[in-house]
Amino acid sequence: MKDYIAVVGSLNYDIIVKQNRLPEKGETYTADQVTYTGGGKGANQAVQCAKLGVKTYLIGKVGEDNFGEILLDKLNTFGVDTTYVARSSENTGVGLVNTLYDGSVHATIVPGANFDIKISEIDILSDVLAQSNMIILQMEIPMEVIEHVIRKASEYGVFIVLNAAPAKEIDLEVLKLVDCLVVNETEASFYCGARIDDLKSAQNNAKALHDLAKETVIVTLGEKGSLLCNSSGYTHIPAVRAEKVEETTGAGDSFIGAFSYGKYNSMSDLESCKFASKVASYTVMKVGAQEAMPYKHEVI
Repeated sequence: MKDYIAVVGSLNYDIIVKQNRLPEKGETYTADQVTYTGGGKGANQAVQCAKLGVKTYLIGKVGEDNFGEILLDKLNTFGVDTTYVARSSENTGVGLVNTLYDGSVHATIVPGANFDIKISEIDILSDVLAQSNMIILQMEIPMEVIEHVIRKASEYGVFIVLNAAPAKEIDLEVLKLVDCLVVNETEASFYCGARIDDLKSAQNNAKALHDLAKETVIVTLGEKGSLLCNSSGYTHIPAVRAEKVEETTGAGDSFIGAFSYGKYNSMSDLESCKFASKVASYTVMKVGAQEAMPYKHEVI
């Protein structure tokens, strides 16, 4: 029985600094607070799936260092199964995040162990992938691994969600195998070859966006919600307004985890997007992506 989701992706140790503004060139600026938390798009999306009650395996790599230990301990606390997170001689990936009081985020990542994942290691886990209900990927691990997993998942008939972030070149024939592609405005522009920076421009390019993937493309638009492009046409899903926006770092990953929960539970694309918007609205009200993500009892 295909009763779990497999996430193949990154794990980072995030250092989040809260401040009024970014420093000028050459300036040493004093921030207001710092938060240390688990991150990486793969880990974040796995956490949201697990917090919503779905059995979730994370496939990835961390270093043989304290950061790696901390990440695995925290993931296990959130209910993510880390059996298939391997150790690397490279350092654990690190995310350096500056978050401002207007909710904007400026982030830099050091890939480290995330780029030490090899195709041969993925092939050892072929049964885990083949027996999963769904596979979720992002683009913070080597592209050859991403493309290999997509091809294998397609052969196995497993539903594929690809969060094409950050935007990178990918074999367009492989992209066509993806059941659901999720991108933000910047990533949509990259893959569509047209400037997409608001709802109208996303709507104007809806057909071109839909043609990128096998079935469904979702463009996340921040506070403007999201645009769902599928065989029924395109539909705008307004964002659910949060009572207070504390930080938006994990909003996109929360959305994807919640959308995947919806599809896992046989919701339609539209129902899944609406649920994902609701879940993400909870996430932005707290600091730290994984800690901020809500549990099932908080949203249902």
